Amino acid sequence: MHHQSPEMQACIDECLRCYSTCLGAAMNHCLEAGGRHLEPGHFRLMMACAEICRTSAHFMLLGTPHHEHTCAECAEICAECAKSCEALDGMEDCAAQCRRCAESCRKMAA
Repeated sequence: MHHQSPEMQACIDECLRCYSTCLGAAMNHCLEAGGRHLEPGHFRLMMACAEICRTSAHFMLLGTPHHEHTCAECAEICAECAKSCEALDGMEDCAAQCRRCAESCRKMAA
């Protein structure tokens, strides 16, 4: 069985947490809050963030070296999503998780 390094396992955990946090915030908080929370750019970014986080975790779990590419993209999208979330009420947890995930993915992409 392929075993991940502690750093990679930590990144997988951050990615899965971010996937869950972004999807949960979009489907619950944003849909219910409406207004700017449902602005297409913000909402699409949240969906993209959730998906790239899930994909990056999946690639690391597969043990493929291609995780470097997905993690690089994940770090970029997470940072962008964090900025978008910081501009809206009630999105602090999502923004904070996106920042943690971006930081972890930057290390995996290096």
